[in-house]
Amino acid sequence: MKLSRSLALILLAILVILSGCATLSDAGGEDAPTDIEQDDSLSEFEANGTLAVHNINVGQSAATLVVGPTGETMLIDTGHFNDNGEHVLSYLQRHDIDRIDYLVTSHNDADHIGGNAVIIEYYETEADGVGTVYDPGIPASTNTYNEYLDAVEEYNVQLFRTQERDSIPFEDVDVDVLGPPEEYLSGEDRNENSIVLRFAYGQTSFLYTGDAEEQQESYLVEEYGSALNSTIYKAGHHGSSSSSSDALVDAADPQVAVISSAYDSQYGHPHDEVLQIFADRSITTYWTATHGDVVFVSNGEGVSIRTQQSAPTDPLSLFDGDPIEPGTNGEVSEREQIGAGPIEDTTDTTDTNTDADTDDDSDTDTGGELAIQTIHADAAGDDQENLNDEYIVFENTGDEALALGSWTVEDEVGKQYTFPTEFTLEPGASVTVRTGSGTDTETELYWDAGSPVWNNGGDTVIVRTSEGERVLMEEYS
Repeated sequence: MKLSRSLALILLAILVILSGCATLSDAGGEDAPTDIEQDDSLSEFEANGTLAVHNINVGQSAATLVVGPTGETMLIDTGHFNDNGEHVLSYLQRHDIDRIDYLVTSHNDADHIGGNAVIIEYYETEADGVGTVYDPGIPASTNTYNEYLDAVEEYNVQLFRTQERDSIPFEDVDVDVLGPPEEYLSGEDRNENSIVLRFAYGQTSFLYTGDAEEQQESYLVEEYGSALNSTIYKAGHHGSSSSSSDALVDAADPQVAVISSAYDSQYGHPHDEVLQIFADRSITTYWTATHGDVVFVSNGEGVSIRTQQSAPTDPLSLFDGDPIEPGTNGEVSEREQIGAGPIEDTTDTTDTNTDADTDDDSDTDTGGELAIQTIHADAAGDDQENLNDEYIVFENTGDEALALGSWTVEDEVGKQYTFPTEFTLEPGASVTVRTGSGTDTETELYWDAGSPVWNNGGDTVIVRTSEGERVLMEEYS
């Protein structure tokens, strides 16, 4: 084992020298860029498909599959050693991924490289191989790490030590490597020297920081500043308070955050401090522990967000969602869109429910059709004291009764109301859903929210079936 590990490390060093993939210029040197090139228009942007970013539900761990517009694939981390990559490999097989073009190891902790050896072996022996492995170059003294390097050596997979300003040639997608810096931080601490990636596809972008903590986040903010701006941000270190600082989140300024951790995390992830930072900035937040697999599909102008199950996206309400076990099979359905749409996944690699892609699709095999008759967001007087004067009136405009039992109504940050189990709306009938409390009737239902839900200045009303299919979405201002 020691001999093979040494040979693998020698191979890594030789590849760095021969490949030209080592750091292109000294970090902070005269020619080192302090900004990331960005294209704010789509005039020269020609998408050959979509960019799909799959945040796989692997519990207290991390694994992200990226499928580019030409079908190239990148896998960032492979899950925890305690399941030996089973969840990630199963996910890849279900989505017909026959090759991993780029395998990125954010850092060599066992909860990020747990499936490296198994995945390399499978793709090298039973599929179309692994193209290149990218690694920050800081070793770990674990069996999981040894097995990973042994697999690299056994199957002669290219392994590059990867640092700031290196290049990953992902077709039709700009991939900037922002970390770790050439001179490792914090005494070569693995978390603080995670590989940091920013993907840009047209006008959409994604920032993935691994387990970067205070020192690397400070470095990123100082070195890149507002050029970290991204549509989607993956919370660092599983939502730990050691990461996702005010400064980094302000620089990234994301519209959406995603957290990968276990529902009953032994570390208490995600931490309240991080959720409060997201809440203070009205960042819609998805959590693999309650949403399951979270898939972002970009057409270069907007992003479709799809999850296995519906759950709160208000950062302070995440724990109100029901947990979903890692490795759970099941399709994803669209929950919202950011920017231009509709967005279709032309990569054919995600089992999405495309019936939910249109805003007015109410074909739920019920024969009825739900519509919004009235949105009364601005209650008379003090909104907090007059919750029952904040309401929405729904109408069945179809010809048959509409069974609304266990359907949900939510706003754009994920505050959610569930219709009573046996509730039915007859043809031509209407029902008023009031924010406050009271006794439900056939024409009046009560959210019992405790505080206002609908923003007076504008919001989005989203209705989903009990299976999570979106049947209605209406914005107001």
